[in-house]
Amino acid sequence: MDLDWLKDFLALAEQRNFSRAAELRHVTQPAFSRRIRALEDWIGTPLFVRGAQGAQPTPAGEHLRPLAGELVRGLERARRDARAVGERETATLSVAATHALSFTFFPGWIRRHARVEALGTLNLISDSLEACEQIMLGGEAHLLLCHCHPDAPTPFEAGRFRSIQVGEDVLVPVCAPDADGGPAWPLPGPPGRPTRLLAYSPASGLGRILAAHQRARRPAAGLETVVTSHLAAALMTMAGEGLGVAWLPLTLAEEDLARARLVRAGPDRYDIPVEIRLFRAAACRNRAADALWSRLAPPG
Repeated sequence: MDLDWLKDFLALAEQRNFSRAAELRHVTQPAFSRRIRALEDWIGTPLFVRGAQGAQPTPAGEHLRPLAGELVRGLERARRDARAVGERETATLSVAATHALSFTFFPGWIRRHARVEALGTLNLISDSLEACEQIMLGGEAHLLLCHCHPDAPTPFEAGRFRSIQVGEDVLVPVCAPDADGGPAWPLPGPPGRPTRLLAYSPASGLGRILAAHQRARRPAAGLETVVTSHLAAALMTMAGEGLGVAWLPLTLAEEDLARARLVRAGPDRYDIPVEIRLFRAAACRNRAADALWSRLAPPG
């Protein structure tokens, strides 16, 4: 018995017309009629009465209709579930990471904690935090790597997602140096001259952290936003060009600070310590994700 026979039967039971049912099933009418006849022969009784009004189910056909629908749905569900199990065992490891961490933290971190060749093909998805969160919530990635701060909660429910801290970072206000090597846009700024702020757009996780931190604590005064971007790397370039001050992850800005292409715009009281956390969803797992998590997460 062919599963397509049951699908043909259900189409004909709904359409009551061989031509329309055959068109719906994308086969010729003669081929469709042969498959309906084959199903009737397999069952051993007519399922339809053919007539001028089309095809009407016999009592046997009416009895079979709900059973066939349940059987088709059950077989398709079993196929999807079995395929999903196989894919979880063989699929690549997908990691969503914010842009800043993709460029700086992730390569060294994954090299320290896993042999990339043992993971299969590693799929790194680099995007804004807002986009990465949607990817995780949609079950399209096994893990998410991002900056976190207690003042800026994530949308992940504790029952559906787990997280562990895998690193530390700090957001530091930086700008280009002036002719004397000091900050061109100092914090706090001089009276009557607002300091130009290179800010993050709402999609940025770092922007979310900065905004939440300023709401919870005393914000830096005398700032005038002149540029917004969700890319920390873009703000770093503009800061180096002298366009203003940007709060950048130290993991991203440390080389430019060491080479004096950037300088701190103010004392360390303006720094914002942050965590680097790894999230995983309970419902999106495979062997590679389980193996990596077991090496990182504390037992229990």
